[in-house]
This record gives sequence, structure tokens and C-alpha cells, in this order.
Amino acid sequence: MKNITAANKLNYYKISTFIFLYFFTWSASIGLLAIWLGQKTGLSGAVIGTVFAVNGIFSVILKPIYGYIMDKSGMSKNLLYFVVAMSALMAPFFIYVYQPLLLSNTLVGIIVGAIYLSFAWYAGVAACESYSDRYSRLNNMEFGQIRMWGSLGWAVAASFSGVLFNLSPAYNFIMGSVASVIMLIVLLSLKVDTTTQQAGEVLSKEKIVFADVMNLLKNRKFWAFCLYVAGVVWMMFIAEQQFSRYFVTFFNDVQQGNAIFGYLSTVQSGTEFLMYMVIPFLVNYFGAKRSLIFVGLLVSARLIVSGLCESHLLISVIKPLYGLEISLLLVSVFKYIAEHFDKRVNSTMYLLGYQAMLYVGNVVISSPAGYLYDRIGFENTYVIMGIIALVFTVISTFTLSACQSRRDAGKGAMAGERGALKN
Repeated sequence: MKNITAANKLNYYKISTFIFLYFFTWSASIGLLAIWLGQKTGLSGAVIGTVFAVNGIFSVILKPIYGYIMDKSGMSKNLLYFVVAMSALMAPFFIYVYQPLLLSNTLVGIIVGAIYLSFAWYAGVAACESYSDRYSRLNNMEFGQIRMWGSLGWAVAASFSGVLFNLSPAYNFIMGSVASVIMLIVLLSLKVDTTTQQAGEVLSKEKIVFADVMNLLKNRKFWAFCLYVAGVVWMMFIAEQQFSRYFVTFFNDVQQGNAIFGYLSTVQSGTEFLMYMVIPFLVNYFGAKRSLIFVGLLVSARLIVSGLCESHLLISVIKPLYGLEISLLLVSVFKYIAEHFDKRVNSTMYLLGYQAMLYVGNVVISSPAGYLYDRIGFENTYVIMGIIALVFTVISTFTLSACQSRRDAGKGAMAGERGALKN
């Protein structure tokens, strides 16, 4: 971890606690969303795919707006207050609005749910992560070592969310709402200092204008990055959407499958937590581009093996590997954006080029993926997704821009020393 002075150590604990609680509430609700939609509302795989697709539409619309607001407002916490307030409404929304609508008028329920889920989580998580990244650089911290507490929060909730779900999903939602209220108190106490010398390097004196967004869209690097997201990250996340449904098919007892999936989600999040401690140093050493390529190779291998495996033990080993992928991906993305894009559009680039682009995949791929799950099975669909991810990983080795790395810097220094000795 970077050196954290006594003056801002308390704020490190506060921002980490905020991220912990946010992912705790998310795990309590969204972590078992596909199972909840299938078992409690009786939706088919294709309809569940449509739910995620519509969620993606509203996320794609909202995320760039969130990003623009964050770049415009600097370190203001107003947007985060709104996100937390929406999160606190989790229990009444799921119990009294979302489930009744899905049962009585599925289309209306899907639309209303997409709006709420986008405000609170699908776009909300992107805003929280982007704010945390900027906050970490403002205070000379590593984003990964703040974000790791989010993985721990997810793990803690996941450790008993499957068991609570078997009793009643309402318990999960109530737990999430209570945690959101605590999260609001923590956010209120978080101090932000924008007068330091470091602030001048992180925050732009010139606020973003719409022309900056248009220039970003004309940037070749922007579209090269989006190509990577479309080919690799789409496969990674869309495969994960209904992985819980595939996982429980390896067990004769569905409730046993639900519980074990919850336990393995805990292991996955624990893996994320541990990886976030060391991943920033690895990405700094190898560079963001090499790290992104390695993520693509991991995604390809995991999906292909998932489709080919026939053992509940093997699928249980594969599940936690997602924790390694997501931690390496997220740290690499933030470092790639910071290195190649103007700080005025930092949040906009993350929420538009990564997060919004990610959810374009929900719109384009979720329903067809759901159809393929029902038509040719999870196994064959995952193999196809893994091959697609591999192809785009190879393409991205040529299209992504080179990044600075300590490994290359070290080689350059050694070469310089050898040259000096020869002379």
C-alpha cells in the first residue's frame, strides 16, 4: 500500500467502509437476482435474459450521465447521496413493487425494475468506483486497496445470503436496506480536501463541457478500448449473469445448489479481496495493456472449461476464478484510462467507454444468450463465448495502446547500465 499519512488514514478507513457497505447491499440483492427471477417469479431463461437486456438499456443511458455529472462536480458527494438513498429503498421496492409487478404485468415490472436497479446499482456502482478511484489518487492511495473492501463486503453478505434466500428473500432485502442507512452515515462523515498539490494533478481546473465528450468519441484509442470491452468483457459478464442457474444443475437438490453457490460466491469475493492487495503492484510492473490481455486469456479459458466440465467439483473450483479476473480487470481499466485519457473526462471515459459499453452487451447479447441457454444448453453456449473472447483478445494485442510498466523501465535501466559499461 502507498504511504498513507496519519492525517488521511481515517478517511481511508471511511472510504473503504463506504465501499464495503455498498457491495454488501449489492450482494444481498443483485447477487441472487437470476435465481430470484427464476424461482420466485417463475420467469424462463429467455425472459430473464430480456430482464438483463432491458436493465442494460437503462444503464447505458444513465451511466454516461452519471459520468458527466461526476466530471462536472469534481469531488462533490451529491450524486453518491442519491445512489445511497436509492439503495436504502431496496426492501420496500423488491417486496412491494418489483415482485408484484413481475407477477401481474411482466413488461411493466421489467421496465420499472430496470429504472430502479440502474439508479441504485448498475450505474450507481460505476459512480462509486469512479469516485473511489479519483479519491485514491487525490490522497496518494491505490484504488485497488480501497476496492478490495468492496469484495469483502460482497463476500460477507454472500456467506449467508443463500441460506437467507431459502428462508425468505425478504430477509436479504431488509438487510441491504439497513446497511444502506449505515452507509449514508459513513458518507456524511467523509472529508474531501481539494486544496492540496496532489489535487492539481488529479482534478482539472477546467470543468468538462459537451465538446470534450464529442472529442472523446472521435478518439481512436476510445474505440480500440471499446472493442476490447465488446469482445472480452461482454463475454465475461454475460456468462456470469445466469451462471447461478447453470451451477445448480450440477446438484440433485436445488436448495443445496443455492447454498453452495452462496458459499462459493464468498470464496470468490475473498479471492477478489486478496488479489486487490497485490494486483496494483502487478499491473504497475507489467503495464495496463499486458494485464488486460492476460484477463482476456483467463476469461477464454474459464468459459471454455466451464462448458466442457461435467463434475460439480470442477465447476466449484472454476467459480472463484472470476474473483481473480474482475480484480485484475478493474485495476487495469482504471490505470489504462488514467494513462491514455484527459483527466477532465476521467469519469466520463470510465462510465461511457467501459461501464456503458459493458451494458450495451446486456442489450445486444443477453436475450440471444438466454435463448441459446434454452436451445443448445449452457455448456455449448459457454464454449462459444470462450472462443469469442479468445479471438478478441488476440485482436486487442494489436489495437490497444502500449502502457508504461516498471518491467520495461527496469529493462531500459539495465540496458543503459550495460551500454555505459561498454563505453
